[in-house]
Amino acid sequence: MKKIDLSKQEKADIIRAIQVYFSEELDQQIGALPAELLMEFFTKQIGPHHYNRGLRDAHTALLGKMDEFADALYRLEEQRDFRR
Repeated sequence: MKKIDLSKQEKADIIRAIQVYFSEELDQQIGALPAELLMEFFTKQIGPHHYNRGLRDAHTALLGKMDEFADALYRLEEQRDFRR
C-alpha cells in the first residue's frame, strides 16, 4: 500500500477530532502528541484494511458498470435475419 500522506490541515483536523472524541465520549483529556501518535497507529494498523476494502468496493462497482456497458453495446447491435 502506498504511504498515506496527509496535509498539515488534515492532520490537525484528525488530531482535533480525536481530542474531541476523548473529551465527549470518554470524559478524558488527551494532548495533541498522544492524539497524533494514536492517529499514526491507526493509520498504519487499520488504514490498510480500509484501503483494501475501498479497492474491492471500487473493483465491484467497476465490474458492474462494465457489465452495463456491455449490455448497452449489445442493444446497439443490428439484428439481421439471413433467412430471407
